[in-house]
Amino acid sequence: MTASNAGTAPWIGRLIGSGAGVSVPVATAIVVADMIGVGVFTSLGFQVKDIPSGFSILLLWTVGGIVALCGVFSYSELGAMFPRSSGEYNFLGRAYHPAFGFLAGWVSATVGFAAPVALAAMAFGEYAKSVVPDLPPIPLAIGVVWLVSLVQLTGVRHSATFQLISTVLKVVLIVAFLVAGFVIGVPQQIAFTPQPGDLAHIVSAPFAIGLVFVMYSFSGWNAATYIIGEMNTPQRSLPRALLVGTMIVLVLYVALNAVFLYSTPVSALAGQLDVASVAGSAIFGGLGGRIVGAMICVGLISSISAMMWIGPRVMMTMGEDIPALRVFSQRSANGAPAYAILFQLAVATLLLFTRSFEAVLDFIQFALLFCSFFTVAGVIKLRITDPNLPRPYRAWGYPFTSLVFLLVTAFMMYYLLTERPLQSLSGMLVMLSGLLIYAVFRRRPVAAAASPHRE
Repeated sequence: MTASNAGTAPWIGRLIGSGAGVSVPVATAIVVADMIGVGVFTSLGFQVKDIPSGFSILLLWTVGGIVALCGVFSYSELGAMFPRSSGEYNFLGRAYHPAFGFLAGWVSATVGFAAPVALAAMAFGEYAKSVVPDLPPIPLAIGVVWLVSLVQLTGVRHSATFQLISTVLKVVLIVAFLVAGFVIGVPQQIAFTPQPGDLAHIVSAPFAIGLVFVMYSFSGWNAATYIIGEMNTPQRSLPRALLVGTMIVLVLYVALNAVFLYSTPVSALAGQLDVASVAGSAIFGGLGGRIVGAMICVGLISSISAMMWIGPRVMMTMGEDIPALRVFSQRSANGAPAYAILFQLAVATLLLFTRSFEAVLDFIQFALLFCSFFTVAGVIKLRITDPNLPRPYRAWGYPFTSLVFLLVTAFMMYYLLTERPLQSLSGMLVMLSGLLIYAVFRRRPVAAAASPHRE
């Protein structure tokens, strides 16, 4: 080993994490990568159509980020109390009943992550086609999922390195786009300071509905809770990773929407789905669409990697508790839950082949919100019923931050029930069907207590 290598190796070890443990930077990268998908690049066109105000649009995205932070505080308290991987499966099981946790795990382990993986992979294929028109989207989508899954199968350390590098590259590309937009872009006639009439926009129905879709773009702020069991000192690391990751995304989202509005006429953005390409053309000219397409393609690799990492941890943890699923709890010599990763890979591939991932996402949206709502409500419930439980981290701003998150999530659930009642209720039925499976699988609960990973 050279003197140079001897100096850099400890630094890299601290960055990635020592041994099998995941460091705060890697956990933060998972949060950032899981949150930044395609939502921020496709939402503005519909918002600016009804809210043609720069200040109100930026406020809308800021409010979305603040609500996500409110969720972060509550999830951090539960994660520090119950430091075990699998997110809502663990939290709902501890706060209410193992059967409730199983319902959340049932959705997450089957399609809750596989469907978003398929959606992101398909978006990767479509954006790659916009860069090189002759490329076929479906084989590209399947190829990127399989490639990322192979990295995950090599173990936690290689996955951590890949996740950190791909996420840093994503952030660097976005920052470069922001700088180019503000430096090269032609300033438009739009104000980012409060103007007469902004209050009417802020209290309008389009602002409230726009918040629903902004919150979808912020989904993923809880990503690190699915790998708590793999983190170094999770009682301290988890709150930091969730907070820093969400704040990074909040800043990037507000800046991206600012540069879209700064560089592109509102009339050109209004009603457009692919606002990033429209803005890219306004900034870079004829090659703008390809430049933006390449940027989003590279960024989606880290998103798929994050979901292929955290999703199988739900099935892995369920396998530790339930004898019938024991095979999914098995890890390779490098710490990868191989069978759980292969299971999610198979489901994602099937969803891509059948192109059914969008329909599946429609069905499970309400169920996922339902689980998040009751997870945060679980913080309040445990504060009342078990006030003496050790709490290494206590939610900042409790109970107001928890109540803000519950209020907004309840509105999102109400919106889905009124706009998509059939899909929402069908999704709940699918989740509730997990009760039958739970009753069949629940044979030896002692297995959970015997698991070395259960805290």
